[in-house]
Amino acid sequence: MHRTDTETLTVDGTDPISGELVARLGEVCDRAEALGGRGRVVVHASGAPTRAQTEGLTVALVSRWERAVRRLERLPVTLIGVADGDVGGPALDALLATDYRVATPSVRLIVPPVATGDAAGPPGSEATWPGMALYRLAHQGSHTAAVRRALLFGDPIGGLDALALQLLDEVTDDVTAAVAAFAARTGDVSGPELAIRRQLMMDAGTTSFEEALGTHLAACDRTLRQEAARSQGAAV
Repeated sequence: MHRTDTETLTVDGTDPISGELVARLGEVCDRAEALGGRGRVVVHASGAPTRAQTEGLTVALVSRWERAVRRLERLPVTLIGVADGDVGGPALDALLATDYRVATPSVRLIVPPVATGDAAGPPGSEATWPGMALYRLAHQGSHTAAVRRALLFGDPIGGLDALALQLLDEVTDDVTAAVAAFAARTGDVSGPELAIRRQLMMDAGTTSFEEALGTHLAACDRTLRQEAARSQGAAV
């Protein structure tokens, strides 16, 4: 049994995207990457803004945040999400980047609205924040009516609906026990190998069979070489 270390990231969705938040996520990713492929990151996500917090926000900062979340999503470790209560804004972004998601019964996934105030609509008109949470919800939630209403109109997705849509893996009163049980099941999972398979899974929905074949064959070749080396080592 290999020793498995855990890094923790807490994201409060009521806080706006900021340089400090981007830096904090980057530091967690740095530490996770240094774990040698045997670690895990637990993301605690809670809180949602009643309205997208755009004051002081720039496209450059949003890009930095989205790239940081993408880095989290590609880490060579197991990613566990823990959701509690309303989850929106940056908390929803981080939660949707995890591999396994446990939530309390009070959870609601929320895409916050933002006032547009453009020439195309009346003063004070609203639309949902168009960040990458929309992309992940659409890809992960099977394009159901509940997801469509959440993306277009900001309707919350309750815990049982999120579970049925497979946006969550467990809804339980005992989150700590659920996380511990999942961590025990996956304690020997190789982080680098998990990252490869996670990427293959993400690409499957947008890549043709012919385009995907080479990448999958390369992954199979990698696995066969590892097994051969392991067998030779055992025979010595």
